Amino acid sequence: MDYYPLLQALILGIVEGLTEFLPISSTGHLILAGDLLNFNDDRGKLFEIVIQFGAILAVVWEYRQRIAHLCGGIFNDASAQKFAINIAVAFLPLAILGLIFGKAIKANLFAPVPVALAFIIGGLIILWAEKREHTIRVENIEDLSLLDAVKLGLAQAVALIPGTSRSGATIIGGLLFGLSRKAATEFSFFLAIPTLGLATFYQLYKERHLLSMDDIGMWTVGIISSFVSAFLCVRWLLRFISNHDFTPFAWYRIAFGFVVLGTWYWGIVDWTAH
Repeated sequence: MDYYPLLQALILGIVEGLTEFLPISSTGHLILAGDLLNFNDDRGKLFEIVIQFGAILAVVWEYRQRIAHLCGGIFNDASAQKFAINIAVAFLPLAILGLIFGKAIKANLFAPVPVALAFIIGGLIILWAEKREHTIRVENIEDLSLLDAVKLGLAQAVALIPGTSRSGATIIGGLLFGLSRKAATEFSFFLAIPTLGLATFYQLYKERHLLSMDDIGMWTVGIISSFVSAFLCVRWLLRFISNHDFTPFAWYRIAFGFVVLGTWYWGIVDWTAH
């Protein structure tokens, strides 16, 4: 039995879980890891989408009681209905813009310089956002208005640019719009459920010709490792933001941007293949 595909799945699952909810772009890290592991063909790209399901499950498990309460009150609880509407509204900008511009973005922006610039510029924006004086008007996600949801949805849509980070765009957008770090971070977690969930099933349907029963073992390892690492990362991030800001992630993004440029320049990673 060849155990190398399982090792590939384990490593990529860990990378996905550790980077999905941090403001550092899981896509960029998966491209780098996939290329270094020689798993960057169409099957590998589909695998990178599939293992997002493990990260989604981690958020669902972490917030299972709140999600159960929301689901139970969706027809008779005004606060649950408000929250569900906010999530749906925030999801729409990325979904609509992704369907319209997705192909053009993949054709023109999945290149080393745009990806590296997105990392570096995103890091600089985080540094700027953290140096600003914070005026917090939304302490908890239950207090979000419909307009807040629209603005957060537009912020998340910026993540269509490769290297931006879906969670990073949502969280930093939240800080700029007056959310507390906890509220911005938690909303990015909840918003990930429909965003990543629908993206996963859409991609599975679109690339169904690549599906094979021979990959079940690899998928299982990838999803489980993604779940475990994402669960630990979510728990850690919630503790981290209670006493720290996002400045360390900004410097990491800037450094990683130069890693992208270096790996491209010396031919270590073929970023254009993605």
